[in-house]
Amino acid sequence: MIDTAQHMDIDILITGGTLLTMSESMDIIENPVIGIRDGKILFVEKEGAFQHRANEIIDAPGSVIMPGLVNTHTHLPMVCFRGLADDLPLMDWLNNHIFPVELKYVNREMVYDGSMLAIAEMILSGTTTFCDGYFYESSVTRAAVDAGMRAVLCMGFSDFFTPDIYDQSNNIRIAERFIEKWTGVSPLITPALFCHAPYTCSPETLCAIKEISENAGVFYQIHLAETKDEVKIIQEKYNRTPVRHLHHLGVLDDKTVAVHCNWVDEEEIRILADCGTKVSHNPESSMKLAAGVAPIPRMMDAGITVGLGTDGCASNNDLDLLREMDTAAKIHKVISMDPTVMDAKTVSRMATLDGAKVLGLEDRIGSIEAGKCADIIILDMNKPHLTPLYNVYSHIVYTASGSDVSTVIIDGKIVMRDRILLNMDIQDIMKRVRKIADEIKLQ
Repeated sequence: MIDTAQHMDIDILITGGTLLTMSESMDIIENPVIGIRDGKILFVEKEGAFQHRANEIIDAPGSVIMPGLVNTHTHLPMVCFRGLADDLPLMDWLNNHIFPVELKYVNREMVYDGSMLAIAEMILSGTTTFCDGYFYESSVTRAAVDAGMRAVLCMGFSDFFTPDIYDQSNNIRIAERFIEKWTGVSPLITPALFCHAPYTCSPETLCAIKEISENAGVFYQIHLAETKDEVKIIQEKYNRTPVRHLHHLGVLDDKTVAVHCNWVDEEEIRILADCGTKVSHNPESSMKLAAGVAPIPRMMDAGITVGLGTDGCASNNDLDLLREMDTAAKIHKVISMDPTVMDAKTVSRMATLDGAKVLGLEDRIGSIEAGKCADIIILDMNKPHLTPLYNVYSHIVYTASGSDVSTVIIDGKIVMRDRILLNMDIQDIMKRVRKIADEIKLQ
């Protein structure tokens, strides 16, 4: 329930419920009082310590309050291809279905509309920050700005013809222009660069885009060691595995985010750890494509920072990071035959503070602490499937889903209240994406 109080001292006051701070100490506070002003968390206190007045008061008894979720890898416009080419191996899926459809139907308008639908889906399921890589990434960026979503936006590159880059010799200038265009435009937007994969990008492309990212101080993301086929292709072409190939080229460092990493050995794990390379774990996409399961527990033991991602909706097929948390916890238990690995606390951190670390945003988001940006979600726990409650982390990881999120705050602004999106006309957005789908069906 939200009330209005006179003579505001702060913008938003959140009271009641159980707070998962997701700070380094993993503090849990019962009946907290959280003050928000000018987009920042002003204070986090225990009930009854002080009296405050606010413009808006969110009373959240019986709820869980936690940092907004961080999705470290997406291809947002691919919501337009949700369910289009399911149950296929990755290379067949890409080369014979996804790439041809993208070449024919992807344009600025399609990317914007698909991104708006994807952002709505993410907000509705508790994600407040995402990292995206796709074609016409400026259209994805405009959607994020219009929706009030925090994002790391990666301009994508490869060595084959793409819908938005007709001449790959212009890659360097295109990358530079993208960073110049979006740097400093909004505190919610962080530009970055994305090379598709070692098998679609030449060493020259991989190194050139990495050099630009280094010069600009931005992140560099790449699909890496996703499938056995990729490992075979790179070994045959360069006489090295994908991780060793990138290490040899000098593109692995603490500003590189490697996505998937399903097929890596112990030496490669040490390479990633020594380089400070971060990893985005996307278990549901890899499971659906039968691409493999990344050795995440061993990576984390080696000191690698790992966050969670959903990948695109053509290979997942949703953007619900709470469901991804459940999958991430369970798949590693059955693979290792050890029910203690990837416990609920660990996975909760992967979706919040560790995800923020992957994207270099841990000084701003990922935990609820004074001074950080007010990216906060509230989950309604007054539901049959969430009753009774013994361990709040276990409920978040193993029981809750995106539909349990009731309120979402991004940068101190309420963007969803009582599961109603405040900045978006969801019916109009769905209508536009259905029109795109109708055109694809006619092919």
